Order: sequence, then C-alpha cells, then structure tokens
Amino acid sequence: MKFPVAYTLKQIAAIIDCEYVGLDDFPITGMNEIHVVEPGDIVFVDHPKYYDKALSSKATIVLINKQVECPQGKALLISDDPFRDFNKLTKFFKPFEKALNSIASSAKIGLNTVIQPNVFIGNNVTIGDNCLIHPNVTIYDNCIIGNNVIIHAGTVLGSDAFYYKKRETGFDKLISGGRVVLEDDVELGSLCTVDKGVTGDTTIKKGTKLDNQVHVGHDTVIGEKCLIASQTGIAGCVVIEDEVTLWGQVGTNSGITIGKKAVIMGQTGVTKSVAGGKSYFGTPVEESREKLKQLAYVKKIPAILKKIEK
Repeated sequence: MKFPVAYTLKQIAAIIDCEYVGLDDFPITGMNEIHVVEPGDIVFVDHPKYYDKALSSKATIVLINKQVECPQGKALLISDDPFRDFNKLTKFFKPFEKALNSIASSAKIGLNTVIQPNVFIGNNVTIGDNCLIHPNVTIYDNCIIGNNVIIHAGTVLGSDAFYYKKRETGFDKLISGGRVVLEDDVELGSLCTVDKGVTGDTTIKKGTKLDNQVHVGHDTVIGEKCLIASQTGIAGCVVIEDEVTLWGQVGTNSGITIGKKAVIMGQTGVTKSVAGGKSYFGTPVEESREKLKQLAYVKKIPAILKKIEK
C-alpha cells in the first residue's frame, strides 16, 4: 500500500502513539507485508524468530516490539503490539467507506461494458471496456478490472484476507487494505471468491480463465493464460506462473510457487513449490508419473501378501 503523499517518521509515530528510532523527518511512503516490501515501506514484526528477516528486508522502516540495533539507513517504530498498530495504520490510510448505492458514484466503467441486475460495485472501482458482469456479482472497493473481462453470477472480488493472530481473548483479524486486479481477457466462473491483498494486490493476469467455485487467497499472483478448474482452493501469497493448469479440487499451501506450464492433476495437494513444465499428482505432491507408479505398486500388495502367507 502506497500512501497518497510521503509521511515522516515522527508523523507515523504520532498516529500510532509509539516511540521511534531515527530522524524526525525520515521519509515513509507506504506499508507492506514482508514478501512485497520496497524502500520507503513499513513492515511489522512481533516475534524474535523473524526479527532478522524484517530488519534485513527491503523495508526501510520496521515496526517492532523490542528495541534493537537499528540497521544503517533504516528507522524503527517501537510498539508493544505491532500487529495492532499495523491495523491502526491500515484504518488510517484505507478507512472503510459505507456504500450509498449499488454502483458507487466514484466507480469508473468503460465503454460497451454490460452490468447485469443486482451487481454491487464499490467505491473507486475501475472496470475497462467491453466487459460483461453477470447478476449478483459483488466487487468490493478499489478493485481494478481490465478490458474484455467476463465475471459470472455470484462471484465476489475483494473480500478480506483470511489472516488472524491468536490471542487469549480469541482471534484478532489483520485488516485488509489491498486490492484485487484482473488484467485483460480474464474470465471468472460462477461463485468464485478472490480475496484482496492485505496491503498489496491479488492479481490475475491476462487471459487466465477460472471455472466455477474457485477460491483465490490474499496477495496471490496468477500468471497469464492459466486454466483453473472447479473447486480449486489457492491459499494466500501463492505465485502461479504463466500457462499453468490446475485441475479440479486442487489445494495449495500458502507462500509457494508453481512453475510455468506446470500441470497439477485433480485432487492434488500442492504442499511445496514445484518446477514448471512437469505434471504433478497426489498429496503430498510428486511428479505424476512417479506417484502413479507408487499407486500401482500399492495395488499389488494384497497379491504379494497372499504369496507370503503360502
């Protein structure tokens, strides 16, 4: 998430009421999660296990729950609860805006785009030319949709990330301030759900097609010309490279990469990153040829046992 204008370290510290280490006028231009941070961004960390990763990341401002040595060229925001204060910043820079109409006055809709009945289009949404949005589609605030996009009935774009911190009182939600971006020529089937990024974008790139009932988690990036079949569940922060095929009921772990032109066969659990240009099957995932050999051997076990018993 980039701020509308640059803020200073002193200004940000005042917003969340915390101490800081660094120059008062140290510039801050945005806030992001660790995997997408850039210079000028704030990243938060609240566990010693991840201190080094945050402090050595591209982020130049670290929101942290302990006073540590500040790396050269960076600044610290010292908070007793970085998770809470990261949420405060999201609320400050991306406050919830109540909808006044089913299609917000701030939405921009391109030429020859058809919006069917009962569609909701939130604040600051942009939809390109020659799109077709079928009935009962919900498009949350700030989504970006390219040209020649088709979205079938009941699909939801921009719902919150499934991201919680467990506390003694229950689960504390990390507030989502990101977006969903659909590039040109994307088609989404009925009843799909695409969560927005926590601070960045969940992106589906040019020419990709989703079947019915596909879920895409927060901050995931799906490449160009991918095919994703029904009842597939893609976790958050996944990278799916170009021309990948996921067949029905595939599920993935978060934070993995599926390489270009990989094919994932139906009901596979993609538990780790996999290279492109190969076919995969099973849970845990393996190359399909090897996995199918294993299953063939398993079928032979009863006959082998009978021979042993004799």
